[in-house]
Amino acid sequence: MNFGVIVFPGSNCDRDAAMVARDLLGQPTRMVWHEDSDLSGLDVIIVPGGFSYGDYLRCGAIARFSPAMRSTIEHAEKGGLVLGICNGFQVLTEAGLLPGALVRNRDLHFVCDRVPLRVERTNLPWTQKYQPQEVVTIPIAHGEGCYFADADTLKALEDNQQVVFRYCDTNGETTPDSNPNGSLNNIAGVCNERGNVLGMMPHPERASDPMLGNTDGFRLFESVLQAMVGAA
Repeated sequence: MNFGVIVFPGSNCDRDAAMVARDLLGQPTRMVWHEDSDLSGLDVIIVPGGFSYGDYLRCGAIARFSPAMRSTIEHAEKGGLVLGICNGFQVLTEAGLLPGALVRNRDLHFVCDRVPLRVERTNLPWTQKYQPQEVVTIPIAHGEGCYFADADTLKALEDNQQVVFRYCDTNGETTPDSNPNGSLNNIAGVCNERGNVLGMMPHPERASDPMLGNTDGFRLFESVLQAMVGAA
């Protein structure tokens, strides 16, 4: 199973994601420069966190036009797996691979913390290693992570069960106090209708190495491997 990690000017979590895929998961991993359109042989594309193109205009607005992202869109349209983390989630919404948008945090402050998330779906390639409604702890670090969508889009997301992760308290309750950025419906991560594209603001790659004392995020990567091996 081959992973590709897109590298933009301003990416700062690309090597973290590659380390998880290559060193912890033990899978071949290729760094893909933003000007490279060749994704041949890659099974999973990771669009990492950071500040692609310095977040000029708005987060992800320029990255969507890169050759690597144009090829990522084609990869997704063919059913290939795509994971967008933090800034990567913003890029995926700008590119039209996921609905909605990420806007300034409710309190207009950058938030860096570890937060509880409730796993809403476990029948996706990304979540097979989790339990339904399980509460996990994953780090966040963003200033524009407030998920927003119009009422019709939000209803469609809920009706189609496209919400994959929600911010919650340690008991799994979705309260205003457990929402770190004001995201509508406490949404922390969504997928497309097909389920092969996932975007999330929290950083699973930062909760993967046992040396850091938390491996809740690593199960997302293990889930992908299990799904791909099972489909082979």
